[in-house]
Amino acid sequence: MSSTGTPRGPVDSSRVPRYAGPATFARLPRLDEVGRTDVAVVGVPFDSGVSYRPGARFGGNAIREASRLLRPYNPAQDAAPFALAQVADAGDIAVNPFDIGEAVATVEGAADELLATGARLMTLGGDHTIALPLLRAVARRHGPVALLHFDAHLDTWDTYFGAAYTHGTPFRRAVEEGVVDTSALSHVGIRGPLYGRKDLDDDEKMGFGIVTSADVMRRGVDEVADQLRQRIGDRPLYVSVDIDVLDPAHAPGTGTPEAGGLTSRELLEILRGLAGCRLVSADLVEVAPAYDHAEITSVAASHTAYELTTLMARQLADEAQLADGAASGSAPE
Repeated sequence: MSSTGTPRGPVDSSRVPRYAGPATFARLPRLDEVGRTDVAVVGVPFDSGVSYRPGARFGGNAIREASRLLRPYNPAQDAAPFALAQVADAGDIAVNPFDIGEAVATVEGAADELLATGARLMTLGGDHTIALPLLRAVARRHGPVALLHFDAHLDTWDTYFGAAYTHGTPFRRAVEEGVVDTSALSHVGIRGPLYGRKDLDDDEKMGFGIVTSADVMRRGVDEVADQLRQRIGDRPLYVSVDIDVLDPAHAPGTGTPEAGGLTSRELLEILRGLAGCRLVSADLVEVAPAYDHAEITSVAASHTAYELTTLMARQLADEAQLADGAASGSAPE
């Protein structure tokens, strides 16, 4: 935030070429350059919880590189997010790659510190293991949150090889720990083979509703977004996006690809349809650039993070307007 209180935005691309300079998210200032921020973009370079292909520890920086082309005005949401709120790159949370339990605790502690400043988090993974400590931290601030989970997979399994914390178990643990609101849990984009029917039965018992990728194709994004908004209501919302929700044609650079996924257009339109929801933080995980081609996956991921950031910035601006109106005794227009 500048000394005048105006958010400090991205580097001016008419003066400094997009490919020059440090690759912060969307070429935004670092957190240490602005002192405080409304939305902190933070990386978690961790993939020790994966069950198939590794490499998501490099996802955050790949997304930052791809985000160089993002521009400050979002016409799809009719908003200039970096002018509505201060958004800054908070760098990476350095976690132990050899001890999953310690890594989970480190992410949780760092998220607590950032949230304590009043910031919302746009976290770039890393694998999906990190969603659990992030949800713990967000729930401490907001109470149990509505969860909207975009993924090819349920991620509500109990264990892999006896390990409780993996990229396939975070949302079972979240339900068990009471950090999510079980009346407002949704998966979107689920598809592909499962271990058995019990996977779906267990998931339903936890309270999850499922919108498959085929449902999105048949019903369309507007109807799906409307259904999700109704389920979320006015609860505080956390959105978790595994990039493998997209079809491998749109996101080849991921660890557990499944055929028949969403297009990047469908994902972005559903996210835009969440306008008005109380989005308190979000994560985007499982980008594994070693399997990517021509930055297809990281470009899709950078735009996904941009839409989520725009949603948060718009809400923050609306809240500020309401607060100003209340302080002045006038009703908002």
